[in-house]
Amino acid sequence: MKKGNFPMKTWFKMLASTCAVIPFAQCAVLPGSNVASAAEPAAVVAPATAAPATTDADPALWVVKDDDTTIYLFGTVHVLKPGLSWFDEAVKTAFDKSDEMMLEIVMPEDQAAVAKTMMPLALDTTGKTIPSRLTADELKAYQAAMVSVGLPANAFDSFEPWFPAMTLSVLPLTKLGYDPEQGAEKLLTGFAKAGDKPISGLETLEEQLGFFDKLPETQQVAFLNAVVKDLDKLGPTLDKMVVLWAKGDPDGLAVAMNESMAATPEIAKTLLWDRNQRWADQIKTRMDQPGTVFIAVGAGHLAGEKSVQDYLKTRGLTATRVEY
Repeated sequence: MKKGNFPMKTWFKMLASTCAVIPFAQCAVLPGSNVASAAEPAAVVAPATAAPATTDADPALWVVKDDDTTIYLFGTVHVLKPGLSWFDEAVKTAFDKSDEMMLEIVMPEDQAAVAKTMMPLALDTTGKTIPSRLTADELKAYQAAMVSVGLPANAFDSFEPWFPAMTLSVLPLTKLGYDPEQGAEKLLTGFAKAGDKPISGLETLEEQLGFFDKLPETQQVAFLNAVVKDLDKLGPTLDKMVVLWAKGDPDGLAVAMNESMAATPEIAKTLLWDRNQRWADQIKTRMDQPGTVFIAVGAGHLAGEKSVQDYLKTRGLTATRVEY
């Protein structure tokens, strides 16, 4: 892979549809300051008082069954705009029938808890800084990007490159009306708590952050430079993905992600395919226990080749699309 030789949207399509941790990039709390205040959504709306929905959405839903176990598979988008009516019809029916919910990760209760886990991984312990990793032109563009989203130009100088890259991937979206508090997992967590449904995670927050932390430095720098270069394209890219998600079009979503996976096969293996295999193993194990489970993961995991459904098939399980 050549350093920085692919567009941001190839990364962003994959990140937006595969990693629940992405919205928490805004939870950056630096020693002696509160950078997070620049990234907080304007309002946090509790599920019970959410504004009336204005646009119908019918995201894809699958079900895996045997004699005494039913597992629903729901593909999510981790950050959304208010006003999409997706928690109704088949999705709500499946959720209401379920005894428990599983997510990629259990959503943290507060920013301090996220920061406590994230900071040890995000801070660079080798003495290298962001400026030392970038050329003069790259540094100038990076610092301008930081200032443009309301952050000090040097706020993340002592961090590994993946961290400012993730943070810059999220902050522009909040200005375009996207709200992490409206992300599917965040709302589902609220609904589950209101209904006293147990919530568990397929992974831990530390494990998911570790996928980024373990990326080779060249890929982290490429990620950061790509984000900076195409900062103004993040909104339109996510807009298109949300349309495909709302239409219940996993095939279209898979096509949209193909460029990402072709350009960055190492990342696709780490963030998508390897995790899909592990989750298929967990689902197969869960099928040995009776009950009904609602599993919600990034829509990219349930789309295209090497999806969770594909790996379930190799394990003798069939995931059937639920028709609305």
